[in-house]
Amino acid sequence: MEDTNNQKSFFAVQDFYPDDFAWCYGCGRLNDHGHHFRTRWNNEETLTEYIPLPQHIAVPGFVYGGLLASLVDCHSTGSAALALYRQDGHELGDAAPVPRCVTASLKIDFVKPTPLGQRLTVRGRIVEIGRRKVIVHSDVYAGDTLCAKSEVVAVLAPTTMRPPI
Repeated sequence: MEDTNNQKSFFAVQDFYPDDFAWCYGCGRLNDHGHHFRTRWNNEETLTEYIPLPQHIAVPGFVYGGLLASLVDCHSTGSAALALYRQDGHELGDAAPVPRCVTASLKIDFVKPTPLGQRLTVRGRIVEIGRRKVIVHSDVYAGDTLCAKSEVVAVLAPTTMRPPI
C-alpha cells in the first residue's frame, strides 16, 4: 500500500471508514485534495505521522498552527474509532464496520514552534472510554522535540451526519 506522504505501508483506521464518512479534508481517503492523515495502533498508544508540505508555512521555516490542530483532530477521532472498535472485540481487518467519530472538543497547547521539513509524529493515549465518548491525550513531536499537546473529546458520529440515501 503506497502512501502519498511517504509513510511505511500499513493499514490505518481511515482505510476502513465507510465511504460516506471518508471525505474529511484531514483524513479522508476519498478527498483527492486532503492531507490523508493515517492513524494506527502502536502497542497501546496510537500513532499518526505526517510531513508538512512547504505551503503549510506560518513564518519561514515553521508550520502553520492550523495544520497541527487538523492533524490532532483527525488523529484523535481515528484513535477514538480504534479504541471503540477494540472495546467491541474487533481489530482492523475484521468484517465488522469501523465506527466513525467526530470531535466534540479540541484543546491544543503549542509548546514550541514546529519546524517545516521534518516528519511530525503524533502519539496518542486513550485516557477515558465509554460507549459513545472517548477522551484522547496526544503529543506532537518533530524529531525528539515536543511541539504540541492536546486533549480531544471524540464522540460517535450521529446518524444525522450521514447523507440521505
